[in-house]
Amino acid sequence: MSKYKAFIFDFDLTLVNSVSPIVKCFKHTLSSFGYAVPDDKTIIDTIGLPLTDAFDILSGRFPVPEKEQMRNTYVDFANGIMAKESLFYPDALGILQALQTAGLKTAVVSSKMRFRIVETFECHSDNIPLDLIIGLDDVAAPKPDPAGLDYAIEKLAVQREDVLYIGDSYIDAQTAQNAGVAFAGVATGPTPKEKLLEYPHVFVGDSLTEVFQNI
Repeated sequence: MSKYKAFIFDFDLTLVNSVSPIVKCFKHTLSSFGYAVPDDKTIIDTIGLPLTDAFDILSGRFPVPEKEQMRNTYVDFANGIMAKESLFYPDALGILQALQTAGLKTAVVSSKMRFRIVETFECHSDNIPLDLIIGLDDVAAPKPDPAGLDYAIEKLAVQREDVLYIGDSYIDAQTAQNAGVAFAGVATGPTPKEKLLEYPHVFVGDSLTEVFQNI
C-alpha cells in the first residue's frame, strides 16, 4: 500500500459527484429569496465553501442579510434530493473498503453536515467503510481552518506524519497545509489540476484510482 496509516477524505467532488443536486439547491434558494441565479459554473466554483459564504458570493451581497434563512431553505430542499442524487465515483467505495480491509484508518472531514454524509452512504452503500466522519457541525470553524483535521487526528490516535488528506479543491490543499499533514489532490472538482499542483502535495491525479496508484 503506502507509508500512510490513516487516509482522510474530503466528501463532495472527492468521493461523490454531487454537482447536480448542489446546483439545484442553490438555484432554488437564490430564486426563493429574489436573487438572480448565476450560471452553473459560478455556482460550482463555490462548492467546498460553507453555505453562508457561498450565499455571499452568489447573491452579490456582502454579507447577504438573510443567510440563515437561506441556509434553512437550502437544507429543506436538499432533504428531498441531496443524498439520492449524490453519486459515489465508481472507484470510491471500493477504495475505502480496500483501505479498511488492509487495516488502515479511514475518515471524512468535510464542510458538509455530518448527517448528510451518513445519509448519502446509507442511500448508496450497504455499509459505511469509515472509522470517523467529521462534518461542519462537529467543529468550531470550517476549512481551511485545520480544526476538522486536528479533531480527526486526535480521534484516530495517529501521528500527523502518518496521515494523508485527499481532496479536490484548493481549500482542501490549504487545510492539509494548515494542519501539517500530507496532501493528495484529485482533479474531480472545479479546482484545476494546475492549481492543486501549486500547493505542497505527494501526488495530484485525475481520479482516486490514479492517486492510490502513485502514493
